[in-house]
Amino acid sequence: MKILIVSSFLPYPLHSGGHVRLYNLMARLSKHHDITLICEKRASQRREDVEEVSKICKEVVAVPRRKQWSAGNILKTGLSTNSFLITGHTNEELKTNIKKLISKESFDLIHVETSYVFQNLPSNIAVPVVLAEHNLEYIVYRRFAENAPLPLRPLIYLDTLKLEKQEKGFWKKANKLIAVSQEEGREMNADAVIPNGVDTKHYYPSSEERRSKSEERILFIGDFKWLQNRDSAQFILKSIWPKLNGKWQMANGKLTLWIVGRKIPDYIKQMGGENVIFDENSPSDTYEIYKKSKVLLAPIRIGGGTSFKILEAMASGVPVVTTELGNVGINAAAGESILIAKTDIEFAKAVVSLMEDKPLYEKISKNARILIEKNYDWDIIVEKLEKVYVSLVASR
Repeated sequence: MKILIVSSFLPYPLHSGGHVRLYNLMARLSKHHDITLICEKRASQRREDVEEVSKICKEVVAVPRRKQWSAGNILKTGLSTNSFLITGHTNEELKTNIKKLISKESFDLIHVETSYVFQNLPSNIAVPVVLAEHNLEYIVYRRFAENAPLPLRPLIYLDTLKLEKQEKGFWKKANKLIAVSQEEGREMNADAVIPNGVDTKHYYPSSEERRSKSEERILFIGDFKWLQNRDSAQFILKSIWPKLNGKWQMANGKLTLWIVGRKIPDYIKQMGGENVIFDENSPSDTYEIYKKSKVLLAPIRIGGGTSFKILEAMASGVPVVTTELGNVGINAAAGESILIAKTDIEFAKAVVSLMEDKPLYEKISKNARILIEKNYDWDIIVEKLEKVYVSLVASR
């Protein structure tokens, strides 16, 4: 097939879950199909990044992404029915180049990655469209509004209502809808659930090496440009870590909280203290990070989709302690292949139980790896995506 992928981002370097997802999907799709990518590119991304993606595509067209937080975008949002997210990703250069590509090439289908670039497609498009949602954006915004400062809530709720109307409108225009999790799939009435995945050949357990270290590391990892990661880190530092850093340290010795991510905000660093490491220069290969970690702490309270850090940790044999929201889209059995907690006390107790109960640790580690191999290997996931493509083209 000839497939045009329209994306809100250039999927390289692999610094975020969305980048990892799209890059791995395209890398495997390109073995059997001609892939053309048109996307928005951040100012920080280099020509070399475009060239890296070009290795797995027939053609890559990357247009500059407009600055989201600008007076113009805020004013346009306030004076229109468009949400702030849609306003920021409405890109005339992107629109023009999509039209050019469609006019010069007979594509079998268009795959749109994230709904908030859908408005850039021609209104009279004849090529069938698959729309893939990473998150239900209006739900993410709604959760943010619930925790926002009181004076800002009315404005955020109003913008959320705009976004919900637009996002659901894009769903109706697409020929096929793809969700990342079963829960979101039901909300969207999606045609298929294509979860996030892991390269199981690259991520694999190395528990003996991990257990041999004298210093035990509790890991939190995330891209701090995302609200949900900032929220999780604050929750850990303010409420969970003090409980672990007190009772456990006195009874059992060295335990370190390792917070890994790019551009960690200063206000989060200021919450650190004894036995807390902030690491902004860790290896780009996250497997090297999991190899040095005992437990992944992922108290996700905002967001949607499926967390890559949880999938990667499970594939690497690192037990995960997360929330019910963090387990959305993964559906791991609580107490068997993952530990679920709600409160700070429950999180602390779950981590301690893994540190003190070797059979529990081994059970969670082993079962998590089995779950990943069975359901979340990229090759399995791409097969599901190809079935969606085939059914769409066959029905035309």
